[in-house]
Amino acid sequence: MKDITAEELKLLNSKLGLRILFSNKKINLERSLNNIRYEKQIKTLQEELIKLQSWVIKNSKKVVIIFEGRDAAGKGGAIRRITEHINPRHFRVIALDIPTEDEKQQWFFQRYVNHLPKPGEIVFFDRSWYNRAVVEPVNGFCTQEQYKRFMSQVNDFERMIIEGDTYLIKFYFSISKEEQKKRFMDIKFNPLKQWKITPVDLKAQDLWDEYTKYKEDMFLKTNSEHAPWHIIDANKKSHARKKAIEHFLEIIPYTFDEGKEKMK
Repeated sequence: MKDITAEELKLLNSKLGLRILFSNKKINLERSLNNIRYEKQIKTLQEELIKLQSWVIKNSKKVVIIFEGRDAAGKGGAIRRITEHINPRHFRVIALDIPTEDEKQQWFFQRYVNHLPKPGEIVFFDRSWYNRAVVEPVNGFCTQEQYKRFMSQVNDFERMIIEGDTYLIKFYFSISKEEQKKRFMDIKFNPLKQWKITPVDLKAQDLWDEYTKYKEDMFLKTNSEHAPWHIIDANKKSHARKKAIEHFLEIIPYTFDEGKEKMK
């Protein structure tokens, strides 16, 4: 590694720097410096998220953010980074289980409508109604008739949400087949993460091409002008989390309490 500059030495000697530097048995100065800079960037963005949420609360705004992507794409980790320091009383994370028998008899979107935000609230969907666009048809959890009905209704459903004075943001976390395999192996052999593996996950690699087919059709038909998709390269988790926060801050037109417009 090149000689350490005064600025880099200051970073390494900070409380954050020392924690990151000694977090691994084998010290790697260059990697540690990159991690320190990244954490400082995330902290700055998280401070902006607090301002954004304050604006949402003060102005009784409603925000929905959906996180989609293949299994192990890092959706949950990104949500945790976004919500890490904002007020827990004014946001919810929704990760719905399989529908109950009663829910199966309802209009498909009904159980999602029940979780839409009230004024002054942000709702994060860790997977959303788009399960029916990809996961369900690939795994045979819905009929082709149900799939086609969903695809014919989803754009209008989202338009109704937006016309109900709600901001709707759609993120898709994109990873490669090789990266997904690597993450599955990490989960499989990590006793703290093994609970994450599901029967659907175990088939994801074999069904990769089928997922791709339905994913591309989803983008083609639901990347609407009123609710576009924001595709994030998620092969590197840190990059994906930072990009998701930056997109969120850019899309929502929040202002500071002082009445000044947010910094671009």
